[in-house]
Amino acid sequence: MSGANDGRTLKFHILKYDPQQGGDKPRMVTYEVKEAPGMTIFIALNEIRETQDRALQFDFVCRAGICGSCGMVINGKPDLACRTLTAKFKKPEITLLPLPAFDLIGDLSVNTGSYTRAMSERVRTWIHDEEGKQVDLNELEERMDPDLADEIYELDRCIECGCCISACATKRMRDGFLGAMGFMKVARFAVDSRDKRSDSDWYEVIGNDDGVFGCMSLMGCEDNCPKDLPHQTKIAYLRRKMVGAAR
Repeated sequence: MSGANDGRTLKFHILKYDPQQGGDKPRMVTYEVKEAPGMTIFIALNEIRETQDRALQFDFVCRAGICGSCGMVINGKPDLACRTLTAKFKKPEITLLPLPAFDLIGDLSVNTGSYTRAMSERVRTWIHDEEGKQVDLNELEERMDPDLADEIYELDRCIECGCCISACATKRMRDGFLGAMGFMKVARFAVDSRDKRSDSDWYEVIGNDDGVFGCMSLMGCEDNCPKDLPHQTKIAYLRRKMVGAAR
């Protein structure tokens, strides 16, 4: 579909820095790209890498807003490059920076995996059945209320892109803070009837300042979540449960 901005020359101001190369220093480099109909930040970055700078580093896998790999700061806002249209910006100048709060690999590429792994180990992101129960692989799957299944599905839509972590002021100040991505995982297992962990068990994980009580309720996570997940609602839900567990 053609738009009013077709044919513009876009100027991309991109952070260039490779911490693996000794002596390299952070700097902003400007690239010019001819805007095309339906162009996304991802498409523009690929064009820059193919025609202007083959050393430009950024991440992508699915191109469909599902894998979460292409998260970056776009004109000051954490978002996904593959779903951000260049046409949304009135001015033809776009600044791209790597997501903060994660280790920089190079240019726009960051290591979200180290946080995700630590979060998964901390939350223990798998169904916890009754201790000592023998698993019968021939047993039929436990029945579940359709409304509960829908609620779990909604929470499972998190793609672990890291945008919520980068937008979190508490995470920036306190490295041990679990963050919205972790809270979403906790909420997902806390509502699952198959998971036998109690509120007291969850209190040991998130019932402190590195958990839900450390959240300052600025809601940068919800404001910047590309999947529009209900972070505010679920953090409030977990806080109520933890208050009850502490009594």
